[in-house]
Amino acid sequence: MSRPLRKLRPPPPAAQPRYLLRLFIAGHSYRSKQAIANLTRICEEHLPGQYELAVVDLYQQPELAGASQIVAVPTLVKQLPAPVRHILGDLADKQRVLLGLDISTSGKP
Repeated sequence: MSRPLRKLRPPPPAAQPRYLLRLFIAGHSYRSKQAIANLTRICEEHLPGQYELAVVDLYQQPELAGASQIVAVPTLVKQLPAPVRHILGDLADKQRVLLGLDISTSGKP
């Protein structure tokens, strides 16, 4: 007696790199709001579903500035994937941000 054929599951899709980002800001200034908006737009366009973003207000948590070596705000810190990178400014220069995140313009890291 023969066994019934088992259905094979397709292999899981290749795991996408996961980006862990921290954006350090100082209050609700214009530059802080611009940095958040610019980064959100870039991430949604180039990393949809592949990133986790934490916004850290140094007015609320000043002790985190030293631990993360923050000397100016706004500053984006890419924690994962390695290497750790710091990108300063309001993140309006999309190409500079993509380069800092190691993302090619084709959308593939």
